Amino acid sequence: MALSDVALCGRALIKIGAAPINGFDDATAEAEVAGALYGPVRDALVSAHPWRFATAQAVLNRLTDVPAADYAHAYQLPPDLLRLLSAGDGGRGRGLDYRVSERRLHCNAAAVTVTYVFRPAEADVPPFFDHALIARLAAEFCIPLTENTSRAETLTKLAEDELRRARLIDAQQDTPRRFEDFTLIEARS
Repeated sequence: MALSDVALCGRALIKIGAAPINGFDDATAEAEVAGALYGPVRDALVSAHPWRFATAQAVLNRLTDVPAADYAHAYQLPPDLLRLLSAGDGGRGRGLDYRVSERRLHCNAAAVTVTYVFRPAEADVPPFFDHALIARLAAEFCIPLTENTSRAETLTKLAEDELRRARLIDAQQDTPRRFEDFTLIEARS
């Protein structure tokens, strides 16, 4: 069962001994803290790693405005982009020389496909990430709600452990990348 944003915050609040919330508009300190911190903490955690469940590819639309220098074309990045991982041309999602400036991708290619991290809906997030997010939220909620720094440090270490565990699980859901351009192998041929 997928957890909503309020349910995720409620579980994080329970971890620090606070009362869970029914919504971000509740008239409580817990709801105020959860409402202020949930979005930025979630986005930071999602963008910190190329999660399989939050990675997509898209063909970009070329803009009529051209960059002032260095590149011939500018492309509009997807609106849900949190972090650009790579760009390519000719049907490939990587291998292109580019620069991101002002939420646009600048490059010399006539067509661009990007691989990027986006903000997934809570319903599309796997349980292993939910645990990592709950642990991170508990660490972030701790100081504003309990003013206990030593407890916050302990929760931060637990959150880092949960994040490592989630990354390991996520890494096992894909074929390992092979070396494509490795000069030592090419020299032996």
